[in-house]
Amino acid sequence: MGHHRDRIGRAVMAATAVLGLLAAQPSRAQDKTVILKMSTWVPPAHPLNPSLIAWAADIEKETGGTVKATLFPSEQLGKAFDHYDMARDGIADLAFVNPGYQPGRFPIIAAGELPFLLTNAKGGSAAMDEWYQKYAAREMKDVHVCFAFVNDPGTWHSRHKIVLPTDIKGDKVRPGNATVGAFVTLLGGTNVQASAPEAREALARGVANTISFPWGSIVLFGIDKVVKYHVDVPLFSTTFVWAMNKDKYESLSAGQRKAIDDHCTPEWAERVASPWADFEHAGIAKLQAEPGHDVYKLTPDQLAAWRKAAAPLTAKWASRVKNADAVLQELKDALKRHDALVE
Repeated sequence: MGHHRDRIGRAVMAATAVLGLLAAQPSRAQDKTVILKMSTWVPPAHPLNPSLIAWAADIEKETGGTVKATLFPSEQLGKAFDHYDMARDGIADLAFVNPGYQPGRFPIIAAGELPFLLTNAKGGSAAMDEWYQKYAAREMKDVHVCFAFVNDPGTWHSRHKIVLPTDIKGDKVRPGNATVGAFVTLLGGTNVQASAPEAREALARGVANTISFPWGSIVLFGIDKVVKYHVDVPLFSTTFVWAMNKDKYESLSAGQRKAIDDHCTPEWAERVASPWADFEHAGIAKLQAEPGHDVYKLTPDQLAAWRKAAAPLTAKWASRVKNADAVLQELKDALKRHDALVE
């Protein structure tokens, strides 16, 4: 009889432990199924799109299928310039944002646009997110910032040969971000505002003669048909944010939010950015192989002239950011830790 009571006691204790464990964890069975609308403004063939689909698929797996996502590329939900506000307003649940499309609105993250700062987008993306999360809630308070990242360094691509900073004087340039736009103005050029999907038309019509753009995307967007000169130098990178609608994030269960949080990390920033980085870097060889294209390097003296010409951009950025020296040093330290800092 005593043994029987012991067995019953052990069974009750085990059942109590299981019930306690279930009570301590959100039940997937009770979670409502949510389908997130993800928006990008790049074409379907762009390597960022499958990376984001894979990101969402991993969340779906972690949530037991209760959080799913549908991707809308090619500006289907709205223009490239509007993606931050689309995430804020819930037009998209998650949106691919280029902060530089709205000059002056997000001054802190613009540090990542400074010329001759980073060497590659893989470690550079991990470093960018590691650094920016400290400031994201303040600078982008209207949205839930999942992660920040960068593209592989871009350069000048033009209808005429560009060797020295003086070659930009009088030129019409489509800049890749606000900082490059400020650089063009500093050098005596005129900025032509056009999103990436609109850039080829601007160049084809002669509205612009030069564009700052990453390498692989020159071919992807068909811009190689309207420019022929390409400076082989890591001139600039563009910062991006994968932003989520705050209300949508808060509406998720605790377990679903944890799954999102687990996928909003520097490791995932690098993982999402890496295929795009490889694609852009491969564009150098593609353009070298295309007939009629001139891909050329700068001499040490020419490069020094560009660095000197770009120096005022750092001072201009610093004038708009509190404790700017410390903020920029934090970014450089993060880039160095991830082997992505230009020395």
